[in-house]
Amino acid sequence: MAWNVFKLCTGLKVLGSVMILVVLSVVGVSYYAVVVANYVPQVWKGASATATALLVLILFHLLLAMLLWSYFAVVFTDPGGVPQGWKPSSCEDDLEAQSLPLDPTPTTTTVPVSLSTMAQSANVRYCRKCCQYKPPRCHHCSVCGRCILKMDHHCIWVVTCVGARNYKFFLLFLLYTFLETTLVTVALLPQFVAIFSNIEEDSSFPSVLATTILAFVLNLAFALSVLGFLIMHMSLVAGNTTTIEAYEKKASTRWRFDLGWKRNFEQVFGMRRIYWFLPLYTEDDLRRMTVLQGLDYPLRSDNDSQEF
Repeated sequence: MAWNVFKLCTGLKVLGSVMILVVLSVVGVSYYAVVVANYVPQVWKGASATATALLVLILFHLLLAMLLWSYFAVVFTDPGGVPQGWKPSSCEDDLEAQSLPLDPTPTTTTVPVSLSTMAQSANVRYCRKCCQYKPPRCHHCSVCGRCILKMDHHCIWVVTCVGARNYKFFLLFLLYTFLETTLVTVALLPQFVAIFSNIEEDSSFPSVLATTILAFVLNLAFALSVLGFLIMHMSLVAGNTTTIEAYEKKASTRWRFDLGWKRNFEQVFGMRRIYWFLPLYTEDDLRRMTVLQGLDYPLRSDNDSQEF
């Protein structure tokens, strides 16, 4: 039987409470290095140095605001849990059963026969840990101790699960983190090079030098690592799948939730383009798009083509 890497999440709960402090610490170091130590002093130098410094400072604060907004939107938005007493309709088949191979582990996929007459259907999913039925694309998180709607993964950086209702915010957090860390890396590159090329002539305070070096290295590392995660998750969005589903489904199976990349994108980011880059949804999207509630998902017809 295949080894389930997601079982490793059970040991991440202890780390979760520390990660917010880590994120804020990196932000603090970057802020001091870019704003206080390097670019605010350049504002008063005049000419091109002033224009460059103002541009860097404006972009830095704008991206930082969007980063923090997206980050705390993920942290404080419930990813979505199964409503109390939720049951599938008697004629409802499990949508994942049409696309995924049967799970060899019966503890979370098959309803015991004695529970309900609906349990006679092998397509009905049931979680014995939560003692409740599981909607399509729902998975149990052993860290949170409950079933999460359209669960992608449990992320220690945001101290919660990433699911149906905060996945967009998580993706925006990755996007703005990449843009911010890339900006800081580029902004500090001249100072970083100057420190090592003129180490004996540099008259800056040791604290400024140390903070500049630390901020440059941290932001470069974060930019490179976050870029990989961002590319991976955008490919998942394009195929209307999650990290867990990509792990579970096989290459030979046809994914019935794939509606074409444009409709897949809208299922995560909403219908209004002006809100695509903001960590929030319009009331109209929340009312009309049932996928944002995490309980109902449209299926791709066998006759549908891969348009868009």
